[in-house]
Amino acid sequence: MKLRNLYAASSFAIAALLLSSVSLAATKAEIDQRVHVTMHQFYQLNPKHKDLVARAKGVLVFPRITKGGIGVGGQYGEGALRVDGKNVAYYSVTSGSVGLTLGLATHKEVILFMNQEALDKFTNSHGWSIGADTGVAVLTDGGGGSYDTQTLQKPILAFVFGENGLIGDASVEGSKIDRLER
Repeated sequence: MKLRNLYAASSFAIAALLLSSVSLAATKAEIDQRVHVTMHQFYQLNPKHKDLVARAKGVLVFPRITKGGIGVGGQYGEGALRVDGKNVAYYSVTSGSVGLTLGLATHKEVILFMNQEALDKFTNSHGWSIGADTGVAVLTDGGGGSYDTQTLQKPILAFVFGENGLIGDASVEGSKIDRLER
């Protein structure tokens, strides 16, 4: 039993160390610049993305989410909520996992709130969890994949793209999003 606790504690410490190597406190200006670049990359993946963004009531952009761990894993990223093409609030995304996690990787996420009700639900929540919202369609095919009419009827569309690193799992399931004070 003591060996198991030692393994868990050391795994957590290593995961924390891996994640702490990432800058966890970007300034508003840094986040703004990263969001701008990420949106440009998102549009390059699929020309139809511009039309989707134009129809969305809000767009939550995480330019870099870092996931890492050894046994125990976690992920963290910072981004901005855009309404009418302007950054209006800043958010962090976090999650943790226990299992066969090994490595370090990054990815980008763009989450589109396609109607006002979905955007209001998100902005009025304290600690919104993606996995808990059944109205989310997660599109992980490099962000450039095609989507059908049924997918487009979902109130929230989440795109995962730009995966780099040694962990193949780039999922938004179970992620918790909190507002940052910047």
